[in-house]
Amino acid sequence: MAAPDTRTSEPVAAGGAVQHTAGTAKVLAVPKGRTGAARLLLGRDAVMIYVLLVVVIYACLVIPRFASPVTVGFLLLDVIPTLLIALPMTLVIISGEIDLSVASIAGLTSALMGVLWQAGVPIALVLVICLLAGLAAGAFNGVLIAYLGLPSLAVTIGTLALFRGLALVVIGDNAVANFPPALTAFFTSKIGGTGIPTVMIGVVLLILAFAVVLHFTPFGRGLFALGYSKEAATFVGIDVARSKFLLYLATGTVSALAGIYWTLRYSSARSDNASGLELAVIAAVLLGGVSIFGGKGSIPGVLAGVLLIGTINYALKLDRVSEVVLIIVTGSLLILSVVAPTITDALRRARHARRVRSAPLS
Repeated sequence: MAAPDTRTSEPVAAGGAVQHTAGTAKVLAVPKGRTGAARLLLGRDAVMIYVLLVVVIYACLVIPRFASPVTVGFLLLDVIPTLLIALPMTLVIISGEIDLSVASIAGLTSALMGVLWQAGVPIALVLVICLLAGLAAGAFNGVLIAYLGLPSLAVTIGTLALFRGLALVVIGDNAVANFPPALTAFFTSKIGGTGIPTVMIGVVLLILAFAVVLHFTPFGRGLFALGYSKEAATFVGIDVARSKFLLYLATGTVSALAGIYWTLRYSSARSDNASGLELAVIAAVLLGGVSIFGGKGSIPGVLAGVLLIGTINYALKLDRVSEVVLIIVTGSLLILSVVAPTITDALRRARHARRVRSAPLS
């Protein structure tokens, strides 16, 4: 009696599937994904850069006064705080965590800076104390999250309110504006006639440092593993608690640096400085390809995301669009950055499954 024609499939290392039919085995010729130059030119980072270029070209052609060195200067001055905080935030979200307190740390730093300067403390010492305050705030978050095991969302929502409240206690409703003119002038100065702010030199160095750490060191590679699975990361020898703690030290310190920049750029120390900045930072990071679930992302993609949001906002400002609309645009981009990757992944999986089913036997 003839054996029934039963079929089963199992995966093989080559990316296909073995199909058994009546004692014989055949391999499905599954199409391979993009590799090499195609992946580089068609990946998420490249797509973000293409979108950024399209938006810039459109703004230059349509919006008056956009295509000028003055626009370049003010646009970059506007995005620097977001860009600074987005760097450590990228690492934090890749590791599967989040920090919503970054803007409050910047505001607390600004308030502390104003009070210390008004009290007659030398400006160099003021800057050091402010950076240490940001480091301490990050360490506080890090201890609660990394060593006590509390969820980062709950902790940083709490410290968001705590640090902003401390800023109000420190400086009250006052504003300090008499910072050294030479220092404030430096933070708004440009490199020749290019319109590029001088402080961008330091920002670029910081970008390179974070890029090297994330993409070219064992610590950075461990963050991707941590984002995929904490248990697996522990199994391969990654010190999960230490890694998380270091990340929150970084977010606290860089947020303090952003608070210092904000204060000197506008020559004003207030308790509400940088309010709402965390929304722009998270929107830019997610729009730049970092997965909110962790384990995926890159510094180049985040840079494109920051510049894209900054360009859209600045173009709308030049077009005299109200601040309310700018907030709506930022919120919409945040939603898009979360929903779009989910839809894209679902379509990719469906397309892959369809190609596997229709692949010829070999």
